[in-house]
Amino acid sequence: MEGLLFAAAQWFDAIGVGPWARGSGLVYPVANSFHLLGLVMLVGGIGVVDLRVAGLWRGIPIEPLSRALTPVAIVGLMVMVASGSVLFAADGRALAASGIFHRKLVLIALALANAATFRWIWGDRIGGWLGQVPVAARMMALASIALWLAAATMGRWIAYG
Repeated sequence: MEGLLFAAAQWFDAIGVGPWARGSGLVYPVANSFHLLGLVMLVGGIGVVDLRVAGLWRGIPIEPLSRALTPVAIVGLMVMVASGSVLFAADGRALAASGIFHRKLVLIALALANAATFRWIWGDRIGGWLGQVPVAARMMALASIALWLAAATMGRWIAYG
């Protein structure tokens, strides 16, 4: 993974994004603010749906809640990918060598795989979950929350590792 990340850092430098992100006193804090906004949208949106699937707020139907909040989470993820790319470009070589950053990327990959698997297995069935939600779906929802929060935690720990 490290070699691929070093290549990405070199590419960002070659196209000018790295020097731009490093050369301005404003770019990094703005990108960091957008990254936080994206995190709030992602975890706030999908986290509420996950908590509902896990068993909270049983009076709220899952399907309309998911239909309303999943797009918020997806936009949040897109904001995080864009802003995270700028943050990476600003310090790509150091991040490429960071074990904490590698763990963050693995956690993100696992969270995305969990989300895709959940949609693949349960996506057509959530409208029928008026009562009991399958235990496997509950476990995947809890895993989603744990994975996204762990990835966010690793992001915060990068500065200290």
